[in-house]
Amino acid sequence: MFDNPELIIACVVGDGEAETGPLATAWHSNKFLNAATDGAVLPILHLNGYKISNPTVLARITREELEQLFRGYGWTPYFVEGHEPDLMHEGMAATLDTAVEQIQRIQQEARVHGKLERPRWPMIVLNSPKGWTGPKVVDGLQIEGTFRSHQVPLSDPAAHPEHLKLLEDWLRSYRPEELFDEHGRLNPELAELAPKRGRRMGANPHANGGILLRDLRMPDFRDYAVEVRSPGERGTGDTHVLGRFLRDVAKLNSTQRNFRIFGPDETLSNGLEALFETTTRQWDAATVPSDEFLEPSGRVMEMLSEHQCEGWLEGYLLTGRHGLFNCYEAFIHIVDSMFNQHAKWLKVTSHLPWRRKIASLNYLLASHVWRQDHNGFTHQDPGFIDHVVNKKAEVVRVYLPPDANCLLSVMDHCLRSRHYVNVVIAGKHPAPQWLTMDAAVKHCTEGIGIWQWASNDQGAAPDVVMACCGDVPTLETLAAVSILREHLPDVRIRVVNVVDLMKLQPETEHPHGLSDIDFDELFTTDKPVIFAFHAYPWLIHRLTYRRANHDNIHVRGYKEEGTITTPFDMTVLNDLDRFHLVMDAIDRLPQTGGKGIYLKQQLKDKLIEHKQYIDKNGEDLPEVRQWKWKARGAKPA
Repeated sequence: MFDNPELIIACVVGDGEAETGPLATAWHSNKFLNAATDGAVLPILHLNGYKISNPTVLARITREELEQLFRGYGWTPYFVEGHEPDLMHEGMAATLDTAVEQIQRIQQEARVHGKLERPRWPMIVLNSPKGWTGPKVVDGLQIEGTFRSHQVPLSDPAAHPEHLKLLEDWLRSYRPEELFDEHGRLNPELAELAPKRGRRMGANPHANGGILLRDLRMPDFRDYAVEVRSPGERGTGDTHVLGRFLRDVAKLNSTQRNFRIFGPDETLSNGLEALFETTTRQWDAATVPSDEFLEPSGRVMEMLSEHQCEGWLEGYLLTGRHGLFNCYEAFIHIVDSMFNQHAKWLKVTSHLPWRRKIASLNYLLASHVWRQDHNGFTHQDPGFIDHVVNKKAEVVRVYLPPDANCLLSVMDHCLRSRHYVNVVIAGKHPAPQWLTMDAAVKHCTEGIGIWQWASNDQGAAPDVVMACCGDVPTLETLAAVSILREHLPDVRIRVVNVVDLMKLQPETEHPHGLSDIDFDELFTTDKPVIFAFHAYPWLIHRLTYRRANHDNIHVRGYKEEGTITTPFDMTVLNDLDRFHLVMDAIDRLPQTGGKGIYLKQQLKDKLIEHKQYIDKNGEDLPEVRQWKWKARGAKPA
């Protein structure tokens, strides 16, 4: 209903489902609804008393308590109660009229008279028997009005003649002879009662949002490029750069009102503060003078419920608009099951010719595992992408841009895409910038590639492939490569960076996957590969297990080691740091001989020095904090 001022949505809520956390939270949506610019939702709580085998909580509290509950949420509840069908139909029709009239009065007050105080929107509590009008008693057990009607009331009628008779009586209670002619066709006078064209539920364009979908007006992402004179220049934080781009996406689409940012109170924390230069958070509850960026109408939707944000965004997309969900990486797991259902829906509807494609569900996961050193172990979990890649390859995409220019290119692509789930993982803290914008566009278009400026295997086969995926793994890999090139200059090193994670799968498994020939050209068929990965290491093994060189791929990533510590120590705890990566390479390069053994010992000593230094000073070694890429011959890509 956001940005849909003429739309009223009747949302039927089962009293069992009303016990879930997401639905208990969803009643607060009325604090975010702008009566002047948005549509309205008419919730209908169907209070029939039972779940599969238990009573429902809301059905077993008093009428007074139930009414107080919803009035406390800010609604005006109307009750329709009974068990006589004719009286209930009449009562429901009258109550619907009352509710719609109240909605229209609220909207008129806001749109014509400028009354923007938060109203009390109507809702309906429909109290009817469970299994209403079905078999009342089966095998001596009461069915209607009990939990048993939630199940299969009549089992195997073919083997139980008494059940078959009950089934026949039940079906005849609908008086089919009054509904259908002798050929089984619906009587014409009844067919005429059905809504016409777009008023039919299945033909309503709001239920087939791709019909209403309009392309976003997009700024040129290249205009927000970070200047990179040489690889490794210090940046301000990748998502801070992205924020300026998203600010202008919101600005350019403010008139057509079809783009919103959703998130659980983390838009500022995730580095997207530039959005508030052009819009605000939509908020229709009370405000105080010290509040910031709160107005009745805004393009940012924030509530500290990942479920609520996901539900809002899915509804926004399904009705033909565009959006982005920004969240801490560790807490996006809260919506795992909601993502599941949306991905399944995308998969099924992509094969229905009458279903128009909708805008993609875009996740931006910032404040990620490697930069949650200050919040600690509870905030360190990169496993959402493991969950995502379980879904059908035709609908899921995972991107890990190594710097700001790559992030801009990836996000521009995601916001333009249709009918996918795009997961983008990026950092918000100052970090090195590697690629010029031209190089970033090429790299992101390919999704994977050799960084020639960081490699020294030109003209010959590499001795080792140093691969990386993710911003921090890229930093540590290049720092490791600089150590190897300084101390073991005869070792031929190839650096491969992965932006599009699904490139690692075979092309037979994912449309973005590399052919075996292309994969082998990058990773060789017989050389050791040291792979630094953002998330859990086994995901790389899972994606590459069919590849010829899989046995030589050694992956470092997050292995559930974390605490409140320094940024670099997070990588050390998980063996992802530059020193461990160099030692991993030496262990697989016997030709390094004595030089390799001595370098390995120096790095072990360095790790002890690191631990002693952070314990004493509370920050990383100066050579870590101040490290810059200085490999010979490196030029801006």
